[in-house]
Amino acid sequence: MFDEFPQIDNGLLRDLKRAIDEGFRAFTRSYGDAIETMFDPLRHFLNWSEKLLTGTPWPIIILIAAGLAWFASRSARMVIGCVATLCLIGAFGMWDDMMKTISMILTSTLMAIAVGLPIGVLMSRSDRVQAVVNPVLDVMQTMPPFVYLIPVVMLLGIGKVPGLIAVVIYAIPPMIRLTNLGIRQVDGEVLEAADAFGSSRWQRLVKAELPLALPTIMAGINQTIMMALAMVVIASMIGVQGLGQPVLQAISNQYFTLGLFNGLAIVGIAIVFDRVSQAWGRRIQKHRGGHHV
Repeated sequence: MFDEFPQIDNGLLRDLKRAIDEGFRAFTRSYGDAIETMFDPLRHFLNWSEKLLTGTPWPIIILIAAGLAWFASRSARMVIGCVATLCLIGAFGMWDDMMKTISMILTSTLMAIAVGLPIGVLMSRSDRVQAVVNPVLDVMQTMPPFVYLIPVVMLLGIGKVPGLIAVVIYAIPPMIRLTNLGIRQVDGEVLEAADAFGSSRWQRLVKAELPLALPTIMAGINQTIMMALAMVVIASMIGVQGLGQPVLQAISNQYFTLGLFNGLAIVGIAIVFDRVSQAWGRRIQKHRGGHHV
């Protein structure tokens, strides 16, 4: 009775796909150069941060990492673990690739915060905005990562900036969602007290809502970093240098140990970022405790 599911006419579907593809190609030919120029500051910043990290002597990097771990956690165990992880990755000859990867992660995280934080705040202010943005975030989180690369490469070509844009698109949803969630969970009595003291909306946001939502926002930053690291290998397909490229080479040439060592290096960096950012979030929460307004 039901032999075959009814389908759209193949000719009509083919014409529709061709029209969309040709329209996007025409758009990239007309505006691709202008869009690429818009991202020049981002390219310069990424190149600067990469040169800074790769050009800084490794003992200084180790000391800075140890200082950040101690400031975040006040734990000697975490400092030792952080230093040991970085030293082990360097001892296996992956120091420069690690610095390039960290440069990409830090830049993409800063960009995700700069874009995601205001969107999250806007969502927390309006149920209508939340209803519009949430389906977009759902699509961004469920879309296969490889799909992000197609329009980015067509617009910007192959290189660091297209890879950075793809990483940010993939990693930004947790930042937006958890900023929105954190602000919405702020105690209403605290906001009433802020209003009673005559605070403007901006003052209430900066002095009450964001500080109280900071632990949740830090969790969003943590997840953004983890997702950015997960995207590093895929982004290496379009020219992003770092630990992802050797993994890609290992897949192409069946080099098991090359892929394993670089994969473990990515895991090590992820653990360091995760533990330090979580400890920092807990420290901020303790510091803010009791200072609501």
